[in-house]
Amino acid sequence: MSDLEYNLETLRQQIREAERAAGRAEGSVALLPVTKFHPVERIAELADYGFTLVGENREQEAREKAAHLAGRCGIAMIGQIQTKKANSVARWAAEVHSVDTLKLAHGLERGMTLALERGDRTAAVLPCMVQLSYDGDSARGGATPDKVPGIVEALEGAEHLELAGFMVVPPLDAEPREVFSQARALTDAYGAELNRKLRLSAGMSGDFREAIACGSDIVRVGTALLGPRPVR
Repeated sequence: MSDLEYNLETLRQQIREAERAAGRAEGSVALLPVTKFHPVERIAELADYGFTLVGENREQEAREKAAHLAGRCGIAMIGQIQTKKANSVARWAAEVHSVDTLKLAHGLERGMTLALERGDRTAAVLPCMVQLSYDGDSARGGATPDKVPGIVEALEGAEHLELAGFMVVPPLDAEPREVFSQARALTDAYGAELNRKLRLSAGMSGDFREAIACGSDIVRVGTALLGPRPVR
């Protein structure tokens, strides 16, 4: 058994145990591997194990990996995006989980229009998640609660973007369960308003059990699955 196979089986078992402890159905939580700094060959290995989507934090690195993968595995942008990079992200991203400003939402819509006109992508709709911030720290990204309605409205009104849900990273000094619970409540409220299921992406290697207990649909795991990131 390879290290990846062992880590994957261990992690899946831990997720199943967390689902059972929370009274949730087995398989209700999706695992999103985070592959920042890991070589593209590791993503190809993950594809061999059935993964169709991984998460990347840096635009240039993600763009280069997407070009090498040639559609074998999609990449979700989960890191902060400069508005000037929106056109580029729209060309290669399978999903974007870090929309946190109106300017970025509008930039991604323009980027999608250009990408489709130029034949840079075939998928006409880009699923997007709004990244939430519960401390207002712009360096960490995320939209504060007062900014969320405008971003949701922009995504809902866009021709080539789709609101898929919300993503959250708890502030460093916060109680994760409180943040996860608030994010779940907000996700459900918008889901009820829009009359469709919206996903919550919450929880990483150190706190995914708490996130699952609070209703997370997606956990983002890098180190526990792939080991320490290579030094750059």
